[in-house]
Amino acid sequence: MVTDGTKCRACCTKLIDFGVNLGRRTVLEHVNLHLHCGELVALIGPNGAGKTTLLRAMLGELPYTGELQFMPVGRPGGQAPRIGYVPQHIEFDTLSPISVHDLFAGATSRWPLWLGHRGYPRRKVMDALAVVKAENLVDRRVGELSGGQLQRVLLALALTPVPDILLLDEPVSGIDQAGIGLFYERISALRQEFDLGILLISHDLEVIPRYADRMVFLNRTVLGDGVPAEVLAREEVKRTFGFDVQQHELPEQHDSRLWHGEAGPGGA
Repeated sequence: MVTDGTKCRACCTKLIDFGVNLGRRTVLEHVNLHLHCGELVALIGPNGAGKTTLLRAMLGELPYTGELQFMPVGRPGGQAPRIGYVPQHIEFDTLSPISVHDLFAGATSRWPLWLGHRGYPRRKVMDALAVVKAENLVDRRVGELSGGQLQRVLLALALTPVPDILLLDEPVSGIDQAGIGLFYERISALRQEFDLGILLISHDLEVIPRYADRMVFLNRTVLGDGVPAEVLAREEVKRTFGFDVQQHELPEQHDSRLWHGEAGPGGA
């Protein structure tokens, strides 16, 4: 388990003795975790383990104890990171006429939507959507989007502007089986393209190990931290999920260039 700075690369986010108390209930305690830039970390654990609570505390939505530090290249450590976030669910009126363009304008600009889009040019929206290969959705009503399309739009929004770290709360929960692998390929490519540290909550123990650099097993505190095969082989993980790593082929590494259709060296 990585719990000190000696194994960090030049840029990382650190949780140091991190904890969350809600009333008299301790939800998280003594969480020590490093998230390196360019690294995809899958956060797993049973229901009620504190996974979403951890993300909400990192976002500043919940009070916490301990420290959240960001160590950027060439600058003093300890400053707050810029955080992008994609929630598991969002509440909106599916009959609303709001388009994807409207959504971006309202979320990223102070220009009132009823005055049109002059305050947030279409070009900026198209550039943001291009990152997730979703330019064709710019004029679609948000209420008409499929689960996978909506997640791509929310991902593009979370990357505008590009954050230091990206938090994803079960991002494939609304995506059909055919789109899950494609979504993970996009995420994997983005972490290298933008040098992002990505912390992703997942219950998909058969697919996410193909893309994650590390896996963290959380149950109120960190009980396992390492490459996916090592964490999934832990007895407490197998007891929790009834998942035997020996029955599944877990590759040691993945190729994030799949998104770009590249197979050889020198790809983006």
